[in-house]
Amino acid sequence: MNLELTVRIWGMDRMSRPFAELVRVRNVSNRGAVLTGVRSKVQAGELLDVQLGASRAQFRIVWMNLSGEAGIQALATEPPIFSTSMGIGIGLLQVCEMVGTG
Repeated sequence: MNLELTVRIWGMDRMSRPFAELVRVRNVSNRGAVLTGVRSKVQAGELLDVQLGASRAQFRIVWMNLSGEAGIQALATEPPIFSTSMGIGIGLLQVCEMVGTG
């Protein structure tokens, strides 16, 4: 699904320092997504926590580029937080309706 949402991420960077920041997420699926605007020094293979509203799950960074984009994949034991069945699609529809009537 091609959405763009703000999420909170946190974990340990490649220098073993804790970090937390707000980033954008796009190209979401049930098990992964692309993060944009990542400023922390993280690298492929590291774990991070992602929070969308009240939902939270652990992800592994699959790839990272110099422009602050990162491909992430949920750990197999984690619940899908980007699933349209969990309300993202409904929430997006409500936002579109509000913009259309505003």
